[in-house]
Parts: sequence; C-alpha cells; structure tokens
Amino acid sequence: MSFPETNVSNQEYVDAREPLLRVRDLKIAFTSDRKQREVVHGVNFDIFPGETVAIVGESGSGKSTTASAIINLLPGTGKVTGGSITLDGRELTTLSRGQMESLRGREIGFVPQDPMSNLNPVWSIGFQVKEAVKANGLAQGRQAIKARAIEVLKQAGLADAERRLGQFPHQFSGGMRQRALIGIGLAADPRLLIADEPTSALDVTVQRVILDHLASLTRDKGTSVLLITHDLGLAAERAEKIVVMNQGEIVESGPSREILQNPRHPYTKRLVAAAPSLASQRIQIAAEERGIEREIGGVPTVAVKGLTKDYKIRQGAFHTEPFRAVDDVSFEIPRGKTLALVGESGSGKSTVAKMVLKLEEPTAGVIEVDGKDVSRLNNADTFTLRRRMQPVFQDPYSSLDPLRSIGSLIEEPLVIHKVGDAASRRARVLELLEQVALPQSLISRYPNELSGGQRQRVAIARALALKPDIVVLDEAVSALDVLVQDQILQLLAQLQEELQLTYLFITHDLAVVRVAADLVCVMEQGKIVEQGTVDEIFANPREDYTKRLLAAIPGADIELGIGG
Repeated sequence: MSFPETNVSNQEYVDAREPLLRVRDLKIAFTSDRKQREVVHGVNFDIFPGETVAIVGESGSGKSTTASAIINLLPGTGKVTGGSITLDGRELTTLSRGQMESLRGREIGFVPQDPMSNLNPVWSIGFQVKEAVKANGLAQGRQAIKARAIEVLKQAGLADAERRLGQFPHQFSGGMRQRALIGIGLAADPRLLIADEPTSALDVTVQRVILDHLASLTRDKGTSVLLITHDLGLAAERAEKIVVMNQGEIVESGPSREILQNPRHPYTKRLVAAAPSLASQRIQIAAEERGIEREIGGVPTVAVKGLTKDYKIRQGAFHTEPFRAVDDVSFEIPRGKTLALVGESGSGKSTVAKMVLKLEEPTAGVIEVDGKDVSRLNNADTFTLRRRMQPVFQDPYSSLDPLRSIGSLIEEPLVIHKVGDAASRRARVLELLEQVALPQSLISRYPNELSGGQRQRVAIARALALKPDIVVLDEAVSALDVLVQDQILQLLAQLQEELQLTYLFITHDLAVVRVAADLVCVMEQGKIVEQGTVDEIFANPREDYTKRLLAAIPGADIELGIGG
C-alpha cells in the first residue's frame, strides 16, 4: 500500500482512520528512597498508520521516558502509574513480559540513542545483527541468517557490509555504530519504529540517507515512526506532527510547519529561537550579539602542515594493507579564532584532532603550536602542552569513568596538574558546573545517573577546568538539545572573547559551524577539498561535495515565525 507523499494529503488520509498508537493520560514515576516521583504527567497523543510524529524538548523533558514506556523498557525503578497505551487497539500496559517481548522487534522496532551502551563491546557487529535476525524469525540456517544480516547493514547505509560483520564496535566510528543500531531496529520491518535520536551521531549526508529510508518505509509499508529528537530542523523536515514536551508535560502539539512557524507556548518559542539548524537570520543575529570579529590574521596559534596518517589494516592472519586516513592536510588557526573541520564519518577529521592533541603520531607532516613543532617536545614539555590544550570528545559515555563521581571527574585535571588545594578545587568545580548549566547537586552523582546531554556538559566542564588556551572539540555539542547547545555555544564564544581561546571544532553539523566558527575546512576521504571563511564557504561553495553537505542540512528551507 502506498501513502500520499505530501504532508497535507497524508494528514487527510490518516485522520480518517483509527490510530495505530494511542497514548492517553500517561503517567510515569520513579521510586527513590521509598518515595515516588512522577516525571511524566498525563501525556496524550496519537500516531496513525504511515505517519511520523516527532517528540521534541530539552534533556529531561520526558520524551525518551515516554518512548521507553511504550515498549516497557523503563530504566531502574520507573513504571507506568496511570493511563493507557494501545497498539492497534491492544493495551500494552497490562501485557506480561513474554507478551511484550513477542511484540518488540516484530511489531515495534527501537533505535536507541547511545550506540556504545547498546552494542556489546565483546561481540562482533555481525553476531549482534544475526542475533536480532534469529530472535525475530527473519531467516533460518546459517547462510540465510548471514545474508539477511548483510542486507540489514546495507539498508542502514553501511558500505562493504559483508566485511563489517566481523568487526567489533570499537572498530566503528560513532556514526557507523549508530547505523548498525538503525539496521537492527528496522530488521523485522516493524509496524511502529521508535527512533530515539537516531541520527545524532551521523553526518548530514548519511543522516539524509537514513531518514530517506525511514520515509520510504512510511510510504511503502505503512510503518509509523515516533521520532525523538532535539533537532527541530530534522523534526520539521521529517515529521507530519510535532509534540513539544517540557518537564514531563505536552505544552504544544500540531502540524510541524504550523508549530515552527507559529509557536504559541513560550517554551516552544524558546526552542525555535535557539535552533541553529532552522534560521540563518537567527544565526547572523547571534554572531553580531557575540561581537565576533570576522577579520582573520596574525600569527597562528596552531599550524598544521602536510599532516598525513597511515594505518595498517589486517587482511587475514598474516597480511596487512595500508590505509591512508589523513592525506597531506594543512591549515592554520589564528589566536582567538575557531576553525571547524567538517565532513562525513570516516573523512579523517577526528584523526586530525587526535594528532593535534598528540594522542596519535602522524606518519608525516608537522604540527606547530605558537611556531614550535610539538613532535619534538620532551616528556616534561608535552605535559605542559597538555595543560594548554584540552579535548572534549564525541562520546561522553566512554570518556567519563563510570566509577567516579561528577565532582571527581571535573576535578581530575586540577589534581593531575597540582592546581590549588582541595577547597579551591571544589570551588572551581562548582563554578564550572554553573558555567555549563548543570545544578551543583550533581557533584556527587555518577555518569550513569545523567542524560547524554548532561554527560557531555560534564565533559566540557572538565576540559575548561585548567583554563586552557587551545580546546579541541570533537562533536562537543552533538548530544545536546537546542537550548543547552545554544548555552554551550554562547559560553564557548564568551570564553573565547575573554581569554582569547583558540578552538579546533570537529563537527558534522554545518548549522552549528555557521554559528560557532570563523574558518572552515571541508574534508573528504582524508583530504581537505575546500577551505575558507564561514561566509565564503556557505555563500559560495566551489566543490560539489561541499554543496551536497550544505544541501543536506535539515530544515534549512523552513521560514520561521518565533513570535514576540
């Protein structure tokens, strides 16, 4: 069965039918110290066959908790305390564990947000995909299961899928891991797919491939999609309806374009105003308010010349093949400016960042800081350099020790570099928590008790602890909702102005580049194919590859009315 492709026609079609998913007066609570705390308060919404509905809101708004309740996968002590969830008229809240397990995968697919905590690191990708194929009865026999697993990875956009079966999660980039999870979620062609931030780790071109695939399912198979996202541009482009959640309640809902062009609730207006992926006008205003000077000049703080990195990839037991991840890369970052490295997953941008940080040794080329070749530094000078140059990595789940408290993690650089006493270090930790918009009460909590966005803010706070003058940000805001992302970008800009910080900004989000960067280098297959100022690259891209990246920004063509 085929559904009309336009939002208006589709809306008219599905409204004449019964909803596939109906959520009524849903209440969810967690129990702590024998006290029950309600976190979702009377939520109501419908999803019709073939329809995509997006739930948007900041971290902690209840959107992921609501999605988890639908498939009875609430974490810890969470439970549904009231209301109804029906799938095609069947009540889900009263099903037994076995009955619910029979629905997962076949009737309701799920794509979780964090690939590192949802893929077992000791099992190969192929084993995990095959387990999903077998569990859902999609194939029988070793060869048939393998063939179906390869097809699943191909559908998710992974190149050379057969070879990827034997690799492990740590051998995949963040985007590749997320694609594997998407493949698993779609393996059984479920009637409803719950996608919790399914493309937050993906570059814009792969994001478009994945979302186009989801759209084709919606049209051709009648699959409904519940999309959980903090990217309003993506929500507006891909969903017929948007549900806006704040503090466990729905504050506004309706057709996507109507919500974003005529938001009524003050919270929705704040979300729209803060979203860099939606309005170039807002981006220009933000740059002016921050007072960033666009003139580029002066002696570079960081200079990269002819940087090359080769790896040896094992092929069989005794043979290796060379692989060039970075190929003759050169750029300069003036003091107090931001250079963004952009490109698809696997383009080499994160490898460049690791070499600048001296976490990887280059095969060839020179990295200079203030004109000094850092490859020639002794151990003592390298230790001093690390105080000046701090990283914020893409995946906060793997970069934060799960056995240490938040306060201890932020304090760690101060302890290692013997800065201050215990009292002054605690004061600095509290100051940093406030700077990154986290409550001071989190100081004694642990990473697993925080949301993905909160963990990323902790990682940023830790990087700023030593007041470095060079910060390497590897997808530092990719896990943040738009309000917190806006706060962090404003904070980074403020610190840059006050302290003349120099940023190397690794990202796949070109809309964020427009807000945050002065210079842009576009990378493809290990090489820089185009570089210049932000205005030059966005206004007059020369290379077809750059044009494709810009064209893939979700929601770029949406005209907003953010209200007064």
